[in-house]
Amino acid sequence: MKKFLPILLLAFVGLFIFSCKDDDTDYDTYSQARDATGTFTSPDFTLSMDIRIESTDVVLVYRRDGNMWVSIPKTYYLNDVSGYPTGRELDYNFDFNTQEVNIRTAANFNQVTEMSPSEATQYLSNQTFRIVLVPASAGKTVNSVDTSDYNAVIKYYNIDESRIKTYKIN
Repeated sequence: MKKFLPILLLAFVGLFIFSCKDDDTDYDTYSQARDATGTFTSPDFTLSMDIRIESTDVVLVYRRDGNMWVSIPKTYYLNDVSGYPTGRELDYNFDFNTQEVNIRTAANFNQVTEMSPSEATQYLSNQTFRIVLVPASAGKTVNSVDTSDYNAVIKYYNIDESRIKTYKIN
């Protein structure tokens, strides 16, 4: 009996050690969102943000367009403006790995010299993106929700928008 009691006590303590919550690992089981604001500049027109995800996780990116969140990739067809080429297209796209997400603009025209100042302000300056991180271990798949609908994504993954932090990037 004397040997049994310490083993039982050790097993009991071990149960609590492994069941404790570690706040630093919440990212691996809960979907979250964060805002990133920055200005696209020459030469690469890229905004980068550090993230920490597993290789099986998914990243969704939305651009603030007025009062709405628009899913990217997204192509904007710029209006014909006197003195600038016609048929201008500006694309927002992104890629990610386990350490960072990169948001880029690309165009069929020179973004430095062939945009009006108001267009540069509208499409390149102080752009805000909402980055949604969806861990594979969250128990839900991105195939089950329309990822182009920001509101559906937030509801499906139960993301509390009041807890979203904003980061300045460039």
